[in-house]
Amino acid sequence: MFEVTAVLMVLTFGGSPAKAQSQDSSAEVERLKEMVMDLQRRVAALEAERGSSGSPAGETGQSGSRAAAALETAALELRSPTPAAPAEISDPPSADVAQANPAPAPASQGILPGGATLNYYLDGYYEYNFNDPVGRVNDLRAYDVLSNVFSINQTGLMFDWEPDPAAHRRYGFRVDLQFGQATETLQGNPENEPRPEIYRNIFQAYGTYVVPVGSGVHVDVGKWASSLGIEGNYTKDQMNYSRSWYFYFLPFYHAGVRASYPVNRWLTANYWIVNGTNQSEPTNGYKDEMFGVVLQPTTAVSWTINSYLGQENPDATPATGCTIPVQPGLCLAPISPAPNGKLHILDSYATWQASRKLELAGEGDYVVNRKWANAAPDESSAPVHVDGGAAYVQYQFTPRRALALRSEYLSDPDGLFSGASQALKEVTGSYKYALADNVDVFLEYRHDWSNRLYFVTSKPASPRAYQDTAGIGLVWWYGGKQGAW
Repeated sequence: MFEVTAVLMVLTFGGSPAKAQSQDSSAEVERLKEMVMDLQRRVAALEAERGSSGSPAGETGQSGSRAAAALETAALELRSPTPAAPAEISDPPSADVAQANPAPAPASQGILPGGATLNYYLDGYYEYNFNDPVGRVNDLRAYDVLSNVFSINQTGLMFDWEPDPAAHRRYGFRVDLQFGQATETLQGNPENEPRPEIYRNIFQAYGTYVVPVGSGVHVDVGKWASSLGIEGNYTKDQMNYSRSWYFYFLPFYHAGVRASYPVNRWLTANYWIVNGTNQSEPTNGYKDEMFGVVLQPTTAVSWTINSYLGQENPDATPATGCTIPVQPGLCLAPISPAPNGKLHILDSYATWQASRKLELAGEGDYVVNRKWANAAPDESSAPVHVDGGAAYVQYQFTPRRALALRSEYLSDPDGLFSGASQALKEVTGSYKYALADNVDVFLEYRHDWSNRLYFVTSKPASPRAYQDTAGIGLVWWYGGKQGAW
């Protein structure tokens, strides 16, 4: 009887959404309703007869199922198109409603056979520096590097095939190819790598295997974007368009092996062993290490703590006239004695989704580097350091509109980051609007300042203690990968 009643409800309430129907269609509805009521009475009588004769419950259920099938057929007939008067057209849903309830992406949208995704990305901007600097170069920027220029910040192609242990496939791999200003600025600095041109456009390239131990150890081998610092490469996933100074200062990428293990639902442990910071090929034989944990006590809170230990001083220098076989393109002479001081990075950041619309985040960093571990031949063993932090707040007014603020302080007493002894501060405001599901517009104003005259102006001999920029950024992306890239 339950099945019959349910189908009756579909027939009664499930017709066309049009507000007016033809007279013939209304008569057909009434006729089918009468047929349904008759079938309902017959099923009730059949159940009573079966119950009184002691028939098994399974037989009664089968009879009811056949009656329900008949009713479903009637329902299909009723719901089939019939001539009707033109329906009243309601207003289309607003863009905000459409964004909050997006239509499911078609299976062909960047999804390849086997579940892999192919993704495309374009990031461009126009920005104006009110200092009118010589050469139109913004000081201490790595992504929005130019003023008064229509610029391609970054364009890229990403192939991603994540492991799927549930489908008995424990392996996967990812390749990100990138081009543009940001790539040239951040990838392949000759000061860090002996042959940077080989790897410059390979932003990421690593293979993954999930080792079947406990809940699964995720192991990546190759080159990947550094997770030191809260900000990342893809602008579409950031609160602000421009990046923080800590994003510019901390490592951008590493090459080696990393492992991640979810200890339980709120604790994940990470370990890396890599060539160095921003080194696809190293400049010495020391292998850097990183130990980290991610704490997630609730779904709204995430806290990451990373401790990195490395040695970034080269043990060889470029030379000419090599007489012994070397790698193609390399001619090196040993440095003796080679500096052996260590680099230590303590990095911590947290995010809190305070409400459905309000997100708060913060980052703190302490970085110290030594050229020599003990007494130095050239009396340069004193450590140099950088410390400080950044705070973020973002309010999502609607699914398409958000306002984000960032405030940052970086103490650079030894010039490790900026090349000058100073304390740097900045405040950034960004308005983000989604033109479409895959197009974002950023309107941003940023004020940088220092405790010394540092920022370049139109007169190189007359620097200022501040730098103001205003700009617009446009980001397009397409592909099957969901969430942050």
